[in-house]
Amino acid sequence: MGKVAVIKTTPQTVLQDVAAVMELAGVRDTLDTAATTILKNNLSWHLMYPSANTTPWQLEGTILGLHKAGFKDLVCVENETVVTSAETGEILNKQRPICEHYSVPVKYNFKPSDMKWQRYEPKAKMIVLDEIFPKGIYIPDYFLGKNIVHLPTVKCHIYTNITGAMKNALGGLLDNKRHYCHSKINESLVDLLAIQKEIHKGIFVVTDGTTAGNGAGPRTMVPVTKNVLLASDDCVAIDAVCAKMMGFEPMDHKFIRLAHERGLGTGRFSEIEILGDIDVENQNWGFVTGDNVASSVGKLFWFGPMRWLQKLMFHTPLVYSFIFASAIYHDKIWYPLKGKKIANNWLKTSPWGQLFADYRPGRPSQSLR
Repeated sequence: MGKVAVIKTTPQTVLQDVAAVMELAGVRDTLDTAATTILKNNLSWHLMYPSANTTPWQLEGTILGLHKAGFKDLVCVENETVVTSAETGEILNKQRPICEHYSVPVKYNFKPSDMKWQRYEPKAKMIVLDEIFPKGIYIPDYFLGKNIVHLPTVKCHIYTNITGAMKNALGGLLDNKRHYCHSKINESLVDLLAIQKEIHKGIFVVTDGTTAGNGAGPRTMVPVTKNVLLASDDCVAIDAVCAKMMGFEPMDHKFIRLAHERGLGTGRFSEIEILGDIDVENQNWGFVTGDNVASSVGKLFWFGPMRWLQKLMFHTPLVYSFIFASAIYHDKIWYPLKGKKIANNWLKTSPWGQLFADYRPGRPSQSLR
């Protein structure tokens, strides 16, 4: 049976609450204190947009919670996608100052000076990754033998309906050809979870639902204040609980169902033990994912009538036309016309936006030391 801790929080108590939800979920028993612990941020967009990225209080609270639990050797690992700049995103989303304040080094899986890509032979039988990458599955050598703590947010996703702990591994473990997985994204996430269980000393998740993303995520969403934090050592269970709260049936999500069936975690909600102060069973936020312009075009090639052109479009230099179009749509059209107004309104009217606007590490954390 999987266990997931879910608690209410406020901007005034969030750092203490992150540490509390981690302790409730058993972080001390999950991770190996003798091993380095990787903090794996979620950067869906380098621009600051509410609910899209790991929040500063989520990152700072997790660092403080790990310190309190006896984990001192921490490192933050970032990945870069074809449409997102990690180095820009960690500044605009106020993650870099937190790492600097607590002397947590930042490493990048796309920088050869930080880590190398090495061929990995999974012990578990792969569903699709060995077919997607017939020349071998390559992962960062730095990940081997370390703990990992995933830091996703609660939000919808255009390809998997929801995104969370399981999908957060995609960017960290695979290189810039990870988009090859999109046509078999659900199966790929299950394969990656199997690999994680082989290479990591321990896996833990702290999910931020202070502001959740409803709509065509992971970027063009409507931010909704929900004031919740979640933690678990079960990536499948915590994603299932997020799905349940958002108003979806967890086992209707193929990546959750396949992972549950393969014994990689608990996806059936009735088999998950909920710890904390929220009645998850009666939560239904009524979220609907939908599509945007970019996803409508992408789905034609990944899942629709144009999928026979996938290799031509995405495995050749033609892919740069899609990358360029996505960057123009998200950064130059949608954000200036719509997203910036939403983000500014959140900064002014949401208590979480107001916290973000003036956020500096180290101020409300003394009680945790």
